[in-house]
Amino acid sequence: MTSKCPIAGYSFGEDSIPPSPVSLEELHKLEAATGWSDDDALWLKIAGETLIPQAEAIVDSWRSVIGRLPQLAASFVGPDGKPDEHYKAAIKLRFVQWVSDVCLQPHDQRWLNYQEEIGLRHMPAKKNRTDNAQTPSVVPQRYLFAFTAIVITTIGGFLAESGRPKEDLVRMQDAWTRAVLLAVTLWSRSYAKDDLW
Repeated sequence: MTSKCPIAGYSFGEDSIPPSPVSLEELHKLEAATGWSDDDALWLKIAGETLIPQAEAIVDSWRSVIGRLPQLAASFVGPDGKPDEHYKAAIKLRFVQWVSDVCLQPHDQRWLNYQEEIGLRHMPAKKNRTDNAQTPSVVPQRYLFAFTAIVITTIGGFLAESGRPKEDLVRMQDAWTRAVLLAVTLWSRSYAKDDLW
């Protein structure tokens, strides 16, 4: 199966993505640890009706934080000491697509495989390779985890655009939180020795 998406480097579901070393059984255990349920998948689809049309603005809000913090912006700087604008633009398109994937993609084997791929793209194994860039070879794990707080807490303002009642907003926010934490946990596997992850 190949991706029909024209986004460079977006390879969700493609045969070139190897199977994740994390089993579906382990994924289900991780989902249980976050409190994930079928209701969360439903609420994310509902959230997607509001978030997907705003995905570029959402990602721009996150990138504005990254741009203000040198320790985060450093991951996008080329050997000349300047931001690699081509690299930033390519990543932005995939990040916008990621918002949609969080909301709509089922947690199946294809999704699990792509989480491993995303994790590796933060590491020396694959960072820069997708876009033929020369930025630092790793996104430090500490910043991957720390920035998750921004990705989680800022979404509420965008969800509010739905005009749905407060209890629905809480359900959508909770589902988003669980989904993001689950994804980042899977991405973190690449940083850890197997017996430590």
